[in-house]
Amino acid sequence: MTQPRHTFPRTHRLRSKLDFAKVFDAKVRDSRGPLTIYALPNDLNHPRLGISIGRRVGTAPRRNRIKRLLRESFRLMQHDFPRGYDLVVTVRPHAPLILAEYQKILSAAMVKLHSTWIKKVGTTDEHR
Repeated sequence: MTQPRHTFPRTHRLRSKLDFAKVFDAKVRDSRGPLTIYALPNDLNHPRLGISIGRRVGTAPRRNRIKRLLRESFRLMQHDFPRGYDLVVTVRPHAPLILAEYQKILSAAMVKLHSTWIKKVGTTDEHR
């Protein structure tokens, strides 16, 4: 069996305002620590990530560091997610955490969000 590639290509990113709006409009979210994660199942075989971080979070270097840590967490964990989801992570002001903390937050949020979607849709045929 081949090892999954831990890359983060453009196809795994949410970029358009329309994509972000669809995820926000689904109104399925989980808040953990300084992050709120919104999720919407997609028809792709992989998850996609979008990050929304405002200026109130801090200076540009702080915001960029947080974004890098969130992308790295997603990149390392994307194959552990239960199915293809579009995720948008919104960030509240905080000092940057370590990578493991962001991974823990993303993992716990995904478990809850996936179970929420399973209850909402009422089927389990689309998850791994």
